[in-house]
Amino acid sequence: MPEIKSQKNILIISAVSLLVFFNLFFIITPGILNAESLRESAVVKAIRKVSPAVVNISSEFEVRKRANPFYGFGMDPNFESFFRDFFDPGFEQKYKRTSLGSGVIIDGKRGFILTNKHVIVKSSTITVALKDGREFKAQIIGADPDSDLAVLRISPKGDLPAIEMGDSNNLMIGETVIAIGNPFGFSNTVTTGVISATNRSIKVDDAFYHDFIQTDASINPGNSGGPLLNIYGELIGINTAIYAKAQGIGFAIPINKARRIVTDLIKYGEVIPAWIGVTVQDLDDELAQYLQATAVKGVLVKKTEKSGPAFKAGIHEGDIIRSVGSRKILSQNDFNTAMSNISAGETIGISIWRDGKTKEVSVKSSSFPIELALDLAHNILGITVKNLSKKNRYIYKTHTQEGVLITEINRNSYLARIGARPGDVIRQVDEFTIKNINDFKKAIIKYRNKKSLVVVLQRQDQLYNITVKL
Repeated sequence: MPEIKSQKNILIISAVSLLVFFNLFFIITPGILNAESLRESAVVKAIRKVSPAVVNISSEFEVRKRANPFYGFGMDPNFESFFRDFFDPGFEQKYKRTSLGSGVIIDGKRGFILTNKHVIVKSSTITVALKDGREFKAQIIGADPDSDLAVLRISPKGDLPAIEMGDSNNLMIGETVIAIGNPFGFSNTVTTGVISATNRSIKVDDAFYHDFIQTDASINPGNSGGPLLNIYGELIGINTAIYAKAQGIGFAIPINKARRIVTDLIKYGEVIPAWIGVTVQDLDDELAQYLQATAVKGVLVKKTEKSGPAFKAGIHEGDIIRSVGSRKILSQNDFNTAMSNISAGETIGISIWRDGKTKEVSVKSSSFPIELALDLAHNILGITVKNLSKKNRYIYKTHTQEGVLITEINRNSYLARIGARPGDVIRQVDEFTIKNINDFKKAIIKYRNKKSLVVVLQRQDQLYNITVKL
């Protein structure tokens, strides 16, 4: 009997051991099988989802440099400089340079790619390389220097992988972000970081940009034009600049701002600024005291166009604009930035202060009426212009057939003070080449809110670059 009992105990122990073994097997085995899936973080999934839509952009452009015929002969630099002054100035070396950047496919059916303008500036040839190795020549659909954005188009057979748009209006400081690009030619390089700040204003060269996303995700040369993603792989920004004085500070254009610009570039080839027909100025302490508005923050409406949307909506001279949409307005610069984020035809809510009371008005913006452009030019530049004619070219001894002729100039204007005069021809306004009066009108409308303009004047056969403060 004891022997039988012992055998039963052995059987029970064996059964329990088998049960424990199978339990451990089913517990441990999935962990072994899913070890790889456990490494699939949200970042890994986002990259796998998005990387086929990130492209490498190479642009080729021609550089002209005056040749040095004495280089390599060991000539004294002073004599070399002396002889160079007498050497044929037309003797130039021409060579091609290539710049690298990034872009992201935003419409796979139509082949639209979003990138930075500076990636493709002055390019004669633009090549787009996809992750799968295919390469295509790209066409520039439109470019906007004020936002540093550009839209390209390629025409492959079949649809392309496209990125999903996110929302840059609800970003959280500290949330994880991912940058993809082609720094130094290393394609599809991934870096991660967090959102350090929003609504940043930065200066790049001589241009100011507003409402940027700041991130500590590493952004290097070649990342420009590439996507900034949230943890779900949605596009929240376009990487665009590096703060050269510090490490770990990069910037991106918010996608909500870029979306409006992209729509205009695809539809019109340029950005159409919104207009509501008001001129504003900063509200200083003296003005605030005069208006009995010392506790009010905003900008003063200095002038309203009687035919403009703001006047029709009930905004008058002397009102104080406190907010445009969801943006609080503290300065003229804030107001211009707010307007730059609005599309022509969009209805916006504007908060105004008048006679001690705050009022909300709804204004439907429009594009600036082109028939007011010449009046605008007279107001901001102090000049009257008209198209060139054969007679005018003869009178003013100019051979150019492109540009607009200055016929009158206000002697108190900046242009008059530096020596401009009737008969001078305007060939360019900032980056806008002026061929005729319509080009001039478009340029004045486009740049009307800038603090300064670079105007290229021609007098006879000599060109002058003049920076005009507005």
